[in-house]
Amino acid sequence: MIKKWYFYAGLIVIITFLSLGFKPFSLKAKPWFITEKTDGAEYLFPSEEEDDYPNISVPYTGNHFIGFKEAVAFKESQGKYRKVNSIGYMGKYQFGSKTLRSVGIHNEKAFLKNPALQEKAFVALLSKNKWILRREIAKYEGKTINGVEITESGILAAAHLGGAGSVKNFFKNNGNRHFRDAYGTSLRSYMKAFGGYDLSYIEADSNATIND
Repeated sequence: MIKKWYFYAGLIVIITFLSLGFKPFSLKAKPWFITEKTDGAEYLFPSEEEDDYPNISVPYTGNHFIGFKEAVAFKESQGKYRKVNSIGYMGKYQFGSKTLRSVGIHNEKAFLKNPALQEKAFVALLSKNKWILRREIAKYEGKTINGVEITESGILAAAHLGGAGSVKNFFKNNGNRHFRDAYGTSLRSYMKAFGGYDLSYIEADSNATIND
């Protein structure tokens, strides 16, 4: 009986020692994939951090269309679909009434309540501006004007800020005409900040509209 007691007591001591001797470790890992909900659909795409891909030959998603649109959205509204600024620009991408009508949207209240519609409106406007500015893109892409390296995405971002006409004037004046919006944001700053994204996904279309 005493031997059994010694055996079980010894077993308890060993188990206790082993339990205290090994501490659980936590593995810190960067997420290789992140999900994001923007237009009612859920996107699954790789990390936006370029350093997360040291030895793997995969595209850097942050430079693709989804990276472009989210960067523009954050600058415009911090990504808020319901935001209306002090001069009446609306939604995640801050559309004005005139611009909304140009892509076929006439119900502004419905537009503000519909994330999917806002995403479609942004793509439609990009398509329209890409067609309007197709000659400027072909002529100036890759050149440096007034200290700004010109890219297609920079041109289209600038058109989103100030309209395609302002972008045309920028090039006509060799970058010396400094358009600024009501809050003082310059066309040049958008052209620089949003340059280098791959927008080959966007097709140039003079009649790009959507049905709301």
